[in-house]
Amino acid sequence: MKKLFALLLILCLAALPVLAENGTDAVTSASVADYYGDGIMTGDDLMNAINSYTGFYAVASVNPDGTPNLGFYIYGCVKIEDKYYLQLGLAPNQTTANVDNGSELVAMYAALPAEGATYPTAGARMNLKKVTDEALLEELLKTAPQGFTPMYYEIVAVRSLG
Repeated sequence: MKKLFALLLILCLAALPVLAENGTDAVTSASVADYYGDGIMTGDDLMNAINSYTGFYAVASVNPDGTPNLGFYIYGCVKIEDKYYLQLGLAPNQTTANVDNGSELVAMYAALPAEGATYPTAGARMNLKKVTDEALLEELLKTAPQGFTPMYYEIVAVRSLG
């Protein structure tokens, strides 16, 4: 019996590197059921909702120790050609430190609940990619209020709230 147990333990330990290589994308696998898919906002509808400055806004990053960092930031959205960009005006804080350390950012916008509803179901979760192209940044900065130098992130993926 001890030999069988030892053999099973060895097989399990041998399988760990194979399982670790496959990995799991926590962002897309965290919620496999899509309860609010019909409330997803995309494109101009999402941009206009974000720029209405009503609703709930959040930006998530990852701290150097691997723990999550979630901040409540009101941001704007800009469209250039057929791409959408979030305009983040963040004072130096943990989120900007995480960005400087290479953390990916995920943003969430949830529209105010419909009358009679108890919680929001319309909005979007957005994967972001930092804009580094100098010519594009120059164009995006033309949309910023006078004296304001925000960070810009391209919205590269949009999903429902959950």
